[in-house]
Amino acid sequence: MQLDLKMPVLVVDDFRVMVKVVKALLAEVGFQDVDDAPDGPAALARMRERHYGLVISDWNMAPMSGHELLQQVRADAALGKTPFIVMTADSKTDNVLSARRAGADSYIVKPFNASTLRAKITAVCAAAAQADAAASQSVNTAVA
Repeated sequence: MQLDLKMPVLVVDDFRVMVKVVKALLAEVGFQDVDDAPDGPAALARMRERHYGLVISDWNMAPMSGHELLQQVRADAALGKTPFIVMTADSKTDNVLSARRAGADSYIVKPFNASTLRAKITAVCAAAAQADAAASQSVNTAVA
């Protein structure tokens, strides 16, 4: 599957330096349309204004954690299928499992490089495309 480098991406992190780093890595991968939000409430507002092909969010933020942001995104009918990658400096298995249970499509441990980020994004987008194709197939089968 070819990665759509024109899809809009939203980076969410309350640490401005990390936002700059992730945006630079996304530019290195080839993404051209990258927005950012400093926290969960701002991210939700941006997501309600614009459709994003991918959200990359920090897990440990204030005032709304990445976990709470992800829960709100998944609970919103308009936003719920947005591919979502969680990033954190903590690689504990419990945190990875917690992110997966909350609905994260993938999990990336900081620090990471452009190659690792590209691989995660490619896997998440391929899985999303496969899920969309399966859903279309079931609708078409049900109509026939």
